[in-house]
Formats: sequence, structure tokens, C-alpha cells
Amino acid sequence: MDDVGKVFKSFKILLVVASITFSILITFFVINQSSVFEILQEFNALIEGTQNNATNKQGIQNIATVQATEKKNLNISEPVVVKGLKNDAFEDGKDYLSLSINNDNDKLLDGLLDSSIDETSCISRFQSYLYRKASSHKPSKYLISKLRNYERLHQRCGPYTKSYNQTMAKGAKHSKKDDDLRCKYLVYVTSDGLGNRMITLVSTFLYAILTDRVLLVRFDVDMLNLFCEPFSDSSWMLPKNSPYWNDIRQFETPETISMNNKENNSREFLPPVLVLDLMHTHVDHTNLFHCDQNQDLLQKVPALILRSNQYFVPSLFMISSFRQDLNKMFPNKDTIFHHLGRYLFHPSNEVWERIQKLYEAHLAKENERIGVQVRVFNTHQAPTQSIANEIIYCVQQNKLLPKLNMQSSMSPPLEKNTSKVVLVVSLYSAYGEKLKTIYQSNISLSREIIKVYQPSHEEHQHFGDDMHNVKAWTEIYLLSLCDSLVTTSMSTFGYVAHSLGGLKP
Repeated sequence: MDDVGKVFKSFKILLVVASITFSILITFFVINQSSVFEILQEFNALIEGTQNNATNKQGIQNIATVQATEKKNLNISEPVVVKGLKNDAFEDGKDYLSLSINNDNDKLLDGLLDSSIDETSCISRFQSYLYRKASSHKPSKYLISKLRNYERLHQRCGPYTKSYNQTMAKGAKHSKKDDDLRCKYLVYVTSDGLGNRMITLVSTFLYAILTDRVLLVRFDVDMLNLFCEPFSDSSWMLPKNSPYWNDIRQFETPETISMNNKENNSREFLPPVLVLDLMHTHVDHTNLFHCDQNQDLLQKVPALILRSNQYFVPSLFMISSFRQDLNKMFPNKDTIFHHLGRYLFHPSNEVWERIQKLYEAHLAKENERIGVQVRVFNTHQAPTQSIANEIIYCVQQNKLLPKLNMQSSMSPPLEKNTSKVVLVVSLYSAYGEKLKTIYQSNISLSREIIKVYQPSHEEHQHFGDDMHNVKAWTEIYLLSLCDSLVTTSMSTFGYVAHSLGGLKP
């Protein structure tokens, strides 16, 4: 019996030891399993970081191609390329959170854009940052606050709102007894080519901000499919049933209010609608527009219809009541179109698809993109060869393209793999063909590979043609994505391209 008791006692001790040992083993296994899991996670992150690092290195050279590759390989809907990363970004220990914040900041252009707009309605608004370098020109906080205020005004007073319907119902019958003038309107009427229309539209939008008016645009059919709607939950399109859609010549001009109000500026003498004709040929009207006393009168008119073909922003600084606001919005006056143009003009989904395809096929893979925009106003006075010679001299003097080795006929060696693409934009095919012939038949002294691409050559400018404007807007945008630009002076086409890109041609 004692032997049995000893055995049982030994068994109990062995069982307790086994239980303790098992608990220790379980704990150790759990801890180590967690550690192994964490190590695997860190190792996986390291691998992904290395892959993303390589991706970003490639992305700096070819953002569009990387975006498509990542979507295919990683099965993600959002690209992981972060614009502006250095090649050793991940090696320097930058965390994903800060990169994500920078990514969102770039996407909204440093706060310039409204984040509440649906991305699917305008894909270009949220993808454009992937295709161009981050701007060195940052919008002021005051400009951003003015834009947010304007967006609220547009939502409150835009088409088909209660205030809009009341104002349009009165139309030209608006009288001094109508004291509900919380919503006032500025109707933009297009004129001339696309470049002129865009520079005028930016000017008109700024004037709307300064005067607390709602901007409405009266686009013809050749402008309807170019741009996304710029404002959230509201349209900037003037409805066709508006009394201001028809012939604007029925309304009075600023000359009338100047004559009627020399001594009495009460609303009794003011018409409900006025036309502001700021075309470059109407100098007298423009001078009246810039008088402070006339601006005071215009503030009392419910609806203004503005027609122009000029960039009249600089002259707004002549009006003393605007000057303080303008200086606070734009400490650097050179950036006005750059900021407002990037805010307003986003390619429609149809145009954006076209831009993406051309960019990825012809521009994305090269080390450097050089845009050359040629506008010839009189083809009889300027021979094609003379203009081509000017272009060659310009790009070589400014070291945009290398000089040629005219004596060698050998094929260029492949030891230097630097390539440049020249995007030629012109109505005429001759300039793209001449550049292509020169650089394909001669070896550059720097042994660089030079490619030349010209998307279209319409030969003549077409007015009222929607596809002509689609091509024009596409090529303006592609020019704005280039690293350097050569543009024609006096050409609004070139002005818009370099201003959107924040470049000095």
C-alpha cells in the first residue's frame, strides 16, 4: 500500500511538472509565433518597400506606365506612386502615413480643389497630379478661403435654385422695388478661339469672385464636351431657357449707365441687365469699365453679361476697390492664371482618356519632354524654312536640344541611353516633319536620342467645330505636361499651356 501511495504521489508531482512545462511551452510558442508573425510582416513590408522604391524610381520617368502596371500586378484601384518622391525615399525611412498625406495634398493641388466633388464625374481632377510635376507655386490661404466661399455662393444661387429661379423669372423686368438681390449673376459669352476663351474665362471668374457674383457660362456646342463642371453640386452652365441666352444686343451697355448716372446713382436709373463688352477693339468700353465710380454702379445691377477675348486680369488692379483683395489672394501676380486655370479647367472624361493615351504612347517613356508650339499668323510673310531655322536656333541656344554633328553619318552609339521627345503643336505639319528629318538623319554631339511627335495638323483654324476644340484642348494640356516649352509670342494657345504648367517658356 505504501508503494502504491509513493507511486501515486510521484505521478501527481510528474503531472504538475508536466502541466507547468506545457503552459510554459504554450506561452513560449504564442510569443514566438507572434514574433515570427511580426518578423514576417516586417520582412514583407521591406520587400514591398523595395518594390515600391523601384516603382517610384521608374515612376519619376514614366508615371503613367507605372500606374497601369501597379493596377494590373497589385490589383488595386488607386496607384501607389507618390508624386515628388526622391529615389531613396523609402531607404530614408519615410513612413507610409506621411506619404499618404502628401499624396492627398498633391491630388488637391495644395488645397486649391474642393475635396467633396465625386471623383468619377471628373477623373482628370484627381489624376492630373500623376502626370505633372508638383507646382512650386503654392496658393495663398486667402485664395483658398475665397474659393470655398465662392463655392458656397454658387451652390446657393446656381441654376435652378430658388434665388436663380426668382431672378430669371423677373429677367429684364427687375425693378428698384425688388430688394432681394442676394444673388447676382455674371454671364460669360464666348468669343474667338479656344485660347482666347480660356484666358477670358479665368479673368471673368476672378471678376465674379471680387464682386460676389455667380459665374454662368453660355457655351456653344463646340465647348460643351471639353471641361468638367468645376463646382460641387451645381452647374456653371447657363440654362437655355434663361432670358440671357438670346441676343445680348437687346441689353444696354456701360455707356448708358455712365450717361444716366452722372448726378444720380440710385437704382431707379439702372437697367436690370448690362452688357460689358471688353473686346480688344472696344477700348472706350474698357476704359469705362475700369472707373471706380462705374464699378460702384455695376454692383447694383442684378445681372451682367460679359464678352471679351482678352486676359483683362492685370487691369483689375487699376480698380482701387479690388486691389487689396487681389494682393492678398495673389502675393505673386505671375501665378494668377496658374492657380485659377488649374482650379477651373479639368479635361472631361472623354478628353482625359484621349490625353492619357497620347501621353503614354508618345511622351511617358522618354527622359525629357520638350514642347514646341508654333503659331503662324501670316503664312505668306514668314516662309516655313525661316521659322524652322528660328526654332532650331532657339532650342539649341537654350540647350533644350543638342547641336548636331553634321559630318558623321554613323549610327549613334547606344552607350548613352538618354532620350528626349519633342512635342510639336502646330496647325501645319511642316514644322514637325522638318524637326523629325533633321534629328533622325543627323547624330547629335551629345549622342542623345531625339524623337519628334506631332499629334495633329489641322492646316486651318476651325470655328464652331467641337472636334477641332477637343484636339486643341488635348494639345494645350499635353504641352502643359512638358518639362520645357518653346511658344509663339502673341499666341493665347501657348499662353494657356505654359501658365497651366507653371512654366516660363
